[in-house]
Amino acid sequence: MKNGTSLSRVLVILTVLFAALSGVYLLVGGIWLAKLGGSLYYIVAGLVMLITAWLLYRRRAVALLLYAIFLLCTTLWSLWEVGSDFWALTPRLDVTFFFGLWILLPIIWRTLPSGGKLARGALAASLVFTVLVLAYSVFNDPQEINGTLSAAQAAAVEKNQQGIPDADWPAYGRTQQGTRYSPLSQINDKNVGELKEAWTFRTGDVKTANDPVEITDEVTPIKVGDSLYLCTPHQKLIALDAASGKEKWRFDPQLKTNPTFQHVTCRGVSYYETPAVAGQIAASQPALCARRIILPVNDGHLYALDAETGARCAAFGDNGDLNLQANMPFATAGAYEPTSPPVITDKVIVIAGAVTDNYSTREPSGVIRGFDVNSGKLLWAFDTGAKDPNKVPGVDEHYTANSPNSWAPAAYDAKLDTVYLPIGVSTPDIWGGNRTPEMERYATGLLALNATSGKLVWFYQTVHHDLWDMDVPAQPTLADINDKNGNKLPVVYIPTKTGDIFVLDRRDGKPVTPAPEMQVPQGAAKGDRLSPTQPYSELSFRPKAHLQGKDMWGATIYDQLICRVMFHSLRYEGPFTPPSEQGTLVFPGNLGMFEWGGISVDTDRQVAVTNPMALPFVSKLIPRGPGNPIEPDQGDKGGTGSESGIQPQYGVPYGVTLNPFLSPLGFPCKQPSWGYISAVDLKTNDIVWKKRIGTVRDSSPVPLPFKMGMPMLGAPMTTAGNVFFIAATADNYLRAFNVSNGNQLWEARLPAGGQATPMTYEVNGKQYVLIAAGGHGSFGTKLGDYIVAYALPEQK
Repeated sequence: MKNGTSLSRVLVILTVLFAALSGVYLLVGGIWLAKLGGSLYYIVAGLVMLITAWLLYRRRAVALLLYAIFLLCTTLWSLWEVGSDFWALTPRLDVTFFFGLWILLPIIWRTLPSGGKLARGALAASLVFTVLVLAYSVFNDPQEINGTLSAAQAAAVEKNQQGIPDADWPAYGRTQQGTRYSPLSQINDKNVGELKEAWTFRTGDVKTANDPVEITDEVTPIKVGDSLYLCTPHQKLIALDAASGKEKWRFDPQLKTNPTFQHVTCRGVSYYETPAVAGQIAASQPALCARRIILPVNDGHLYALDAETGARCAAFGDNGDLNLQANMPFATAGAYEPTSPPVITDKVIVIAGAVTDNYSTREPSGVIRGFDVNSGKLLWAFDTGAKDPNKVPGVDEHYTANSPNSWAPAAYDAKLDTVYLPIGVSTPDIWGGNRTPEMERYATGLLALNATSGKLVWFYQTVHHDLWDMDVPAQPTLADINDKNGNKLPVVYIPTKTGDIFVLDRRDGKPVTPAPEMQVPQGAAKGDRLSPTQPYSELSFRPKAHLQGKDMWGATIYDQLICRVMFHSLRYEGPFTPPSEQGTLVFPGNLGMFEWGGISVDTDRQVAVTNPMALPFVSKLIPRGPGNPIEPDQGDKGGTGSESGIQPQYGVPYGVTLNPFLSPLGFPCKQPSWGYISAVDLKTNDIVWKKRIGTVRDSSPVPLPFKMGMPMLGAPMTTAGNVFFIAATADNYLRAFNVSNGNQLWEARLPAGGQATPMTYEVNGKQYVLIAAGGHGSFGTKLGDYIVAYALPEQK
């Protein structure tokens, strides 16, 4: 009995210490937050915890009554701030609830004088009320939209004729219109739950000591006939048998990387066959390179290879090798990187590439070029920063340094012979006082060029004077859509980092969905300027309200308080808040609500499936000074190998730091969800449903299956079977969902991160779903070298 009493006293002392320390922390932090204009709750919480500690120390049962009132008020305050959002409620209530539960245990309250029955009852009632609120919030998520496509929307409609076999996936987005939609339906919403792994292939391409942080496996393989073609992160091209996954051949361009490369990435390859071969029903031995694969490589080269054997196409460039560094200023390997597959027409290869972001003003050009598809001869150039964009430089001349580049995949309309290129901004990105009118003219928007001549068709700017790295980051998607009046319109969808999806008539670039100019925050850094307005599309996943202190998050009340202090310490006036020396909260963040994956459009049902994400970043300008020279020293070896962290921005008055907005514990400071899946009825632009996707299983210290809604890199792929597939999330899964309502139908555990877009194809009468699972260096997912295919089991 004596030992039990001693234990109780020790536990009471520890409880008092915990309450007292928590009280001091919350009171001091709360005063700091209040001075910044934040919530007064934490001051009250700190005082209550201190008083509770004192009352427990004095063995007063009223401590339980006081805490009961505090817990009840905290629960009501939490509901007032964030509604019935379970994951937003948890940091407000987890420690608060469990401390109340702890002091209600007999080992604690029995140390108090008798007569505390009322206090214990009140605390028990408050605890029950909190549990009921949390239980209700599990099933009533205010962030989700639980709609269903109507019968008319789900009805069978006339099939779009894409001019390619249903069984194939011959381009990055299946078609060069970037739809990521397959008319196959053998796998459908009724049987997708039966999918099993059919085969796995390992490429053998893994991270080396010479690679930068951002080594990524973002490839979407293509399929033509009975063969799959894919590139690895180091741009090794591999041909596989589509039925068995057995290797047919491979080509290694011998890419030599170093840690200054900003990317080691290959999103895909392109396919071309000569018209003579395309018209043949059967060809037992086609001519060498009559069917060819076009491979972009991060050192600024482009290869043409025979699709049957992997042999170089001798008549193309220099024995199958095209040097994209020709006439390029500052031509250093890794500074100009074609990371996305080029557009291929019947005459032209249209190729563009990424340049190193935020390193200096002495970077390669973002020029877009057209090369003869057979010979590799340069046919035209469009230099986005030149006075005459179509001027082809002479032998000793160069394209314009630092001109806006196009790094994401482009789309192509064969009927209009128009290629649609997503365009970024002149680097450095986060300060633009040095930009000329020519550098601004074709920056951050969608550029439409005649694919044969390279002449301008039109340009639409999605962000004016971009200071936030809001490049158009994804392949645009082309579709012919019936509007609400029944008129069929040829449109292009432009997913952007801001969360807007701009909808334009692809013939002339005029908005089909209104995108009015709206006033945005002002007050640029010294020497810079700002656009007074920015376009806001009416089709958007951009949050309707600006972030507030109540939107800050954390694993506990303690780091949530720090996040609220950090939030109120930063400059933030909503989207397009200018970069600053104070530090600016950028939301939507630099990573973007939409990234390189783009969207998937079911062209038959005229429905888009999207996967926007919401993760704020912080940018902070660093003025030049003794420790921040305007030019690199002689020992500087080049880029940092990452797009986050300290970025020098040599040549302009400021360096910059770019980082996700995280708590000291490494959790996002914005409350979840950080990622969604959603469906849009393209005839009305209504968001039909929106759901969280992804768990913290592979990103938390303990593998918990909590579905919070995770950040993503990759895109959905939709099929005519009323099912779509997506990996992309920060947990290692491939999942299948019902297109009509967003309900999950199936999932498979991947051996590594699946930051890629899946594809599907049919061979020998059997449909397969395929995903590259190789992980993503800067996303922090598990690296690997896997290609995994799934299919329905054989019917017995």
